Amino acid sequence: MSAPTALIADDEPLLRDRLRSHLARLWPELAVVAEARNGREAVELFDLHAPQVVFLDVQMPGLNGVEAARSIGRRAEIVFVTAYEQYAVQAFAQGALDYLVKPFEAERLADTVQRLKSRLQQPRDTTQSPLESVLDELAAELKRRAGIDGSARRHLRWIKASVGSTTRLIPVEQIAFLRSDEKYTLVVWEGGEALIRKSIRELADELDPESFAQIHRSVIVNLRQVSQVERGLNETAEVKLKNRNDVLPVSRSFVHIFRQM
Repeated sequence: MSAPTALIADDEPLLRDRLRSHLARLWPELAVVAEARNGREAVELFDLHAPQVVFLDVQMPGLNGVEAARSIGRRAEIVFVTAYEQYAVQAFAQGALDYLVKPFEAERLADTVQRLKSRLQQPRDTTQSPLESVLDELAAELKRRAGIDGSARRHLRWIKASVGSTTRLIPVEQIAFLRSDEKYTLVVWEGGEALIRKSIRELADELDPESFAQIHRSVIVNLRQVSQVERGLNETAEVKLKNRNDVLPVSRSFVHIFRQM
């Protein structure tokens, strides 16, 4: 039987180091195959390495741990690492997920390791887990806490782009989609197309997630411009847009976005 594998996602390097060193002592057979600095990187590295266990910090810049967990779904055992013990503790008790509170104790991590070992020995059941309800509860708590802390972020309202010899300020609500084009990003909006130097990853962190969603590692779509979603093979899909002929790919890690709509 091959050695179990894991991914650690946390925006604090010291906490990643601490978790990795404790895991090496408590679970020497476990191979940490990747470390991520934020949720978006965690999803990309998960797709690349397909680890069996993912340790996710709840609060990370850009894509937070809850949204990263939605992308990963039931493809791995997920352990949330959080600074707030009150985050959906009752929901965690349902057994869909495990959690560690920062700064975590070695004894608590040892309990988590034993639970993970037990789960990895059992056939994976993707139908009975209350994962989505747990994530919904966590997302609601994150939103509530952002309001209490006054830390709700201000999202991008305009994108500056060069069109010929002029510079255009494109209102984000006019954008249909954005697509990565090597070192540039193609912006497609009501008035045409333009290339900008900002990356898809940066834009995904700055655009309002209520209106825009990354649906592929190279594509962000304006959800208000979507006319229909067609399911494909291997849990992929395609998006068709209103009043446009463009068909956009939806990768497996982002299909969950349309299950919630």
